[in-house]
Amino acid sequence: MRVLVTGARGKVGRATVPVLQRAGHEVTATDTAPAEWDRPGEGAAWYTQADLTDAGEVHALVGGCVVDGATRGPFDAVVHAAAIPAPGRHAPHVLFGNNIMATFNVVEACVRLGVSRLVNLSSLAVPGFVFPERDFVPDYLPVDEDHPVRPQDPYALSKYFGEQLCTAAVQRSDLRCVSLRPTWVQDHGSYHRNLGPLLANPGQPSTTVWAYIDVADLAEAIRLAVECDLPGHEVFCVSAEDSVGGGDLHKTWRTTFPDAPTELRPVPRPDASAVDITRARELLGWRPTHSWRDHLTEAGDPVPAVALDKAPYE
Repeated sequence: MRVLVTGARGKVGRATVPVLQRAGHEVTATDTAPAEWDRPGEGAAWYTQADLTDAGEVHALVGGCVVDGATRGPFDAVVHAAAIPAPGRHAPHVLFGNNIMATFNVVEACVRLGVSRLVNLSSLAVPGFVFPERDFVPDYLPVDEDHPVRPQDPYALSKYFGEQLCTAAVQRSDLRCVSLRPTWVQDHGSYHRNLGPLLANPGQPSTTVWAYIDVADLAEAIRLAVECDLPGHEVFCVSAEDSVGGGDLHKTWRTTFPDAPTELRPVPRPDASAVDITRARELLGWRPTHSWRDHLTEAGDPVPAVALDKAPYE
C-alpha cells in the first residue's frame, strides 16, 4: 500500500515508518521539520515538509507529490500521528488550534481525495482524568473504550473532537477509520526519565494510572490498523499488558486512593495494566510484547544496553 505518515519526525512517527516499510508498504513521511536536500539514504522513506494546519498544503500532499518525475500518491492509507502531544508547554489556543485543524484538514483531504483508510492517533487522555484541572478518578478500572468521556484540557478535547471528525467522515464517505488511544508512550530514551521515578517511589500517584505503552508495540498496532478491513470508525485502547512497577493493580489503587469510588473490575493478572486492551486483541489481532522490565530494573535504573536489542525502533 501507499501510506502517508504525518508527524514522522516525532516519537511515534519515527517508530512507525520503518515498521510499515518492513511490512512492504511504500511510505511517504511528513512533518514540520525542514527537509534535507541531499538524496535520501538507501531504504529511507521519502520525506516532505508540510504544515497540516494549512488546508491547501494538506490537500496537495494527500493528493500526491511528484518526486524525480514520478508521483508519490494518491495514498491508500494515511497515518495521522502529528500533534502537540500534551498540554502545558504551549498556550491552550495554540495546542487546540494546531491539533484540531491538522486533524480536520487531514480527514477532509482523505474524504475528498478518496483515501480508503485513515489511522488516527488519539489518546487515553480522552476520558479526561489524565490532564484535568479539577481532579477526578476513573469510574472503573481497567479503563476501556466505553468509559465515559469528560475531558477538561485542550489536549484531551482536541483528541476527542478528532475522533468525532472521524465518525462524521465515515458517515459521509467511503473512508474507513481507526482511532488508537495509546497511553504514555515510551522509547529507549524516555523509560528512565519518565518511569524511573515511579519505580524508585512505588505507590505514588500516576496521571496515567501506572499505564504505559512501548512505542514499538504502538507502531505494530498502527500497522495492523492500516492493513485491517474493519468498516466504519473503530476506537481502540492500546497499552502494555503490565503496570509500571509490577505491583498489584487493585491493591495499589486502594492504597493510593483509599476513598475513591472507582469500581475495580477483574483483571487477567495481578500486575495488569489499568487499560483494557481486549478490543484491540480481538478485532485487530494485536498483542503488546514489550515491558518496562526490558529497560529498567525494579529500582528504576537502566538495564544494560544489550537488553535494548529486543526493541528496535528504527
